[in-house]
Amino acid sequence: MLQRRSFMARAIAGATAGAAVVAAPAVRAQAQIRWRLASSFPKSLDTIYGAGEVFAKAVSDATGGKMQVSVHPAGELVPAFGVVDAIQNGTVECAHTAPYYFFGKDETFAFDCAVPFGLNSRQQSAWMFEGNGMKLMREFYAAYNIVNFPMGNTGAQMGGWYRKEVKALADIKGMKMRIGGFGGKVLAAIGGVPQNIPAGEIYPALEKGTIDATEWVGPYDDQKLGFNKVAPFYYFPGWWEGGPQLSLYVNNKAFDALPAEYKAIVASAASHAHLIMQARYDGRNPDALKQLVGAGTKLRAMPRPVMDAAFKASQDLYSDLSNSNPRWKKVYEDWSKFRADQVLWFRICEGAFDNFMAAQNFTGGNASAPAKKA
Repeated sequence: MLQRRSFMARAIAGATAGAAVVAAPAVRAQAQIRWRLASSFPKSLDTIYGAGEVFAKAVSDATGGKMQVSVHPAGELVPAFGVVDAIQNGTVECAHTAPYYFFGKDETFAFDCAVPFGLNSRQQSAWMFEGNGMKLMREFYAAYNIVNFPMGNTGAQMGGWYRKEVKALADIKGMKMRIGGFGGKVLAAIGGVPQNIPAGEIYPALEKGTIDATEWVGPYDDQKLGFNKVAPFYYFPGWWEGGPQLSLYVNNKAFDALPAEYKAIVASAASHAHLIMQARYDGRNPDALKQLVGAGTKLRAMPRPVMDAAFKASQDLYSDLSNSNPRWKKVYEDWSKFRADQVLWFRICEGAFDNFMAAQNFTGGNASAPAKKA
């Protein structure tokens, strides 16, 4: 009996030791992980730069602090427009940016953000998460060592700030305008001169007259940047950005090195930041617009001839690119079919509801009388 008890004690002790050995790799897998996120935006823009901070906090919270992501504004680690190279080369683990900034590398980048007369924010999310958008963009990004995640949307943007009034298409001719990414190609086709300038450098260029006009996002950000102080005319809508999506770029090796549960956390945190960013813009833009108009900003609708000319130029450009860029063509064929169905659906229901609501008078919270026609 004593021998049996001694044997059992030794067996239990051995099993316990074995369990410790087996458990050790799992413990090591949860060791501290530190990533750096290079943003393409200045820290002063709390909405768009802030999406990176929302992501970092969500990752830390979900991992009990075992995975930390430090967020760095444009220029601190890499330039605003240098994040693709930095991710591709493994200089940083991740970045937050507007993919259409990099259309010069390949126009296909723009589908992950916005193209002129493209999708609104809900339609863009639908294409990415429910359509073939994520699959197609992941295939495209593989050549750049990037794993992408949608991470933010501004909603439809404003048409920008102009030093002089735009009354006709002729007023676009020769106009130097800071315009982000791919929209500049269409602006050039209707006579404008696009300039690609980071956020922090726009104001002095507009103030000095180096540029004649600029667009950024919308009232909340634009007020922070002070554009109303140097350009009195504020146009809508931004036909080049109906629903521009921001993206989290992750270096493929850094992502593959994560435990499975951390990969899921990164995806979930990016989706959380995706939602929060647009909620902040939608929540803050109305008051900012009221303040801008109250301070003397001259709000104007973009003339229809300008819109029509830009639309035609965009369709001609897309046709040319489909003939010259096979990567563009592959994505465009799927995207354009998705856009057609989405526009039809939104026209039937969403658009009809929005148009009706826009015609009501909600002054003081009272919708009893329809608004007067302008």
